[in-house]
Amino acid sequence: MSELVCRACAAPLGTTFVDLGMQPLSNAYVEPARTFEPQTYYPLHAFVCDRCLLVQVPAFERREEIFNDAYAYYSSYSDSWLAHSERYADATIARLGLDGRSLVVEVASNDGYLLQYFVRRGIPVLGIDPSGDVAQAAIARGVRTEVAFFGAETATAVLARDGAADLMIANNVLAHVPDLHDFVEGFARLLAAGGAGSFEFPHLLRLIDGALFDTIYQEHYSYLALVSLEPVLRAHGLEVWSVEELPTHGGSLRVWFGHRGAHPVEASVEAVRHAERDAGLDALPGYGGFAERVRAICDAAVRFLSDAARDGKTVAAYGAAAKGNTFLNTAGVRRDAIAFVADRNTAKQGRLMPGSRIPIVAPERIFDERPDYVVILPWNIRDEVAAQLDGIRAWGGRFVTFVPELAIWPD
Repeated sequence: MSELVCRACAAPLGTTFVDLGMQPLSNAYVEPARTFEPQTYYPLHAFVCDRCLLVQVPAFERREEIFNDAYAYYSSYSDSWLAHSERYADATIARLGLDGRSLVVEVASNDGYLLQYFVRRGIPVLGIDPSGDVAQAAIARGVRTEVAFFGAETATAVLARDGAADLMIANNVLAHVPDLHDFVEGFARLLAAGGAGSFEFPHLLRLIDGALFDTIYQEHYSYLALVSLEPVLRAHGLEVWSVEELPTHGGSLRVWFGHRGAHPVEASVEAVRHAERDAGLDALPGYGGFAERVRAICDAAVRFLSDAARDGKTVAAYGAAAKGNTFLNTAGVRRDAIAFVADRNTAKQGRLMPGSRIPIVAPERIFDERPDYVVILPWNIRDEVAAQLDGIRAWGGRFVTFVPELAIWPD
């Protein structure tokens, strides 16, 4: 492979943030008939750019091979995420004064989980998503959706057909973009002169604070903070005018931006910049020491699973999420330690987790098998999952999360 260079500023990459070893794509779920077939592994090695401080993993696989019709992520399977999305829609409609004459465009609109709330309010929408299967689910909800990757070319075509967008949204997709500049240029072209754009993404500051290493995987090319995002936006005539700190995904930012000078810049922007500086994210030393904390989390998890096996306890897991796959493969956990992973997503049921080859089953299996422990892999929705599975208490079952630290409850 040729020299690795930063996708934001093209500087050579040489400083390691964390090396999680060789891993399969986190969403490359395995069909049972291929249980004993080899799977492609890639280096899951995150670097921090010495020049612009963008944390990133190299792209070893084309985006078309990852985000296609087989991509099995459906946002609507999380009740808490739907509630979060509805609150966003209601607040944004009021904040921006959107109505039936407006146009709302969401990039990576998935199964219509968010745009459905704008449709219900009579506001014209367009979803853009590269996966035909999830796009069809959105269309069935009444959400107009185009199957395409987003960038400058797609933006130009949509602008010619539909006109400029008053609101453009990209929730938890910026990290999935291998060509940041083409993606951001698309927003610059399609966004109306006085329009507003919003990006939501896990905040690198919170990832480092909590040692949330399982949010690192091949489909996440970049790990973002304002310090690394603002220069990319400025390169395309855009500027950040407001920032909201959110609890989602262990701590996220909702960054509001627009064409330079189109909106008054709020105090919240400088407040987040200040927090990042205080945490040391404005200089290379602030990114050190992460790998040691990852090892400590994995060691604690392996000890727990070993002790459970020694004591004759049974362990299952819930949530066949990408973060769970990164955790399992980094810690070296296999199906001899966790019997199965339950998940509501029917597109994943009957398949195997990549790497670990743990079978994915319907949630009802938990109540059939009555395991002693249920590990909640998507720890960011642990309260939602624990409420759904509260019935395990009837046989003395307990919940476990490993990230950001080992937790077992009820006591």
